[in-house]
Amino acid sequence: MGDIRRRRAVALGITGGLVAPLTLTLAAAPAQAAPSCTTQAGPYQKKVEKFLGRPVDGRQSSADCKAIQAFQTKHGISPNAGYAGPVTWGVMDLMNKQKAVGKNPNKDGKCPVNKGRIACVNLTLQLSWVQDGSRLVYGPVPVRTGRNGYETRTGLKKIYWRNIDHVSSIYNVPMPYAQFFDGGQAFHSVGVSMWNPPGSHGCVNMTKTDAKKYWSLLKNGDDVYVYGRKPGT
Repeated sequence: MGDIRRRRAVALGITGGLVAPLTLTLAAAPAQAAPSCTTQAGPYQKKVEKFLGRPVDGRQSSADCKAIQAFQTKHGISPNAGYAGPVTWGVMDLMNKQKAVGKNPNKDGKCPVNKGRIACVNLTLQLSWVQDGSRLVYGPVPVRTGRNGYETRTGLKKIYWRNIDHVSSIYNVPMPYAQFFDGGQAFHSVGVSMWNPPGSHGCVNMTKTDAKKYWSLLKNGDDVYVYGRKPGT
């Protein structure tokens, strides 16, 4: 979220391809202290074992726990004790669904194809991409949108202000490559995993690589369309 007062002042003076693959290897969340591994099997044990390429037997082994714990630590899932619970499986399930989209993120036709260049955000799948008409320009890429109570607002919007070195006056955090499209909500890069729960304060978080690419592809006045509903909101 950015400085809304500054945005309004700036907005008064503003007038109205390469395809990149979805990647599941992103920057890790801030390091957590690793607690002792749990010996208890979780309710999603077999599904988590399959996702991680472990023997699928539904029993928690020391190796299972260490693999689960490493995944949790990488993506900022807390507690990171190696328990195969609903939050951990929810992240893995979302990753599977994102990967299944392939190179046709607008298969459902929900993002408008009559607007020229437009940035699309599917909250349900936590994916974003840039298209020009029906042609995919970049993406889809995983994003991290607003958590419960700070949901990223849906609908058709326009980028109205860009600030490559923005710092939020509300949360006092950097928002590199910020492109604002709805009040204080913007595309910008962050240094945590895109699957780090529970989510942002409303902005569409991206990796630095993807945020830089969006910065080069989009400009003031370009359309943004946000639709769906983030799991857990």
